[in-house]
Amino acid sequence: MRLPYPSDISRERFEPIRERLESVKKKSTDFDLYDAFCAVLYIIKEGVSWPSLPHDFPKWREVYAYYSAWTSRVGGEPSILEKAIQSLPESERKDMHKRLRRRR
Repeated sequence: MRLPYPSDISRERFEPIRERLESVKKKSTDFDLYDAFCAVLYIIKEGVSWPSLPHDFPKWREVYAYYSAWTSRVGGEPSILEKAIQSLPESERKDMHKRLRRRR
């Protein structure tokens, strides 16, 4: 169990977007997808490099693999990550889209 970070969303807010994120399932993992998603939110909000991801999150390379898959666009459509962030309440997604665009 890891400590919560200010960038985390609640598990209740995560459950409605879990299926969307699982649609780009990577190889079998030994961590909860919730933790990978919260790690991506941490990277976006804090603006740190991938190797600087705190060690209580899943390994940064595994999180980055999900991030890369989640940010892929097909046919000009918003990415899966953009759609997931858009579905969060405005108070939680404030500035996330802008920061996400800067990370590409």
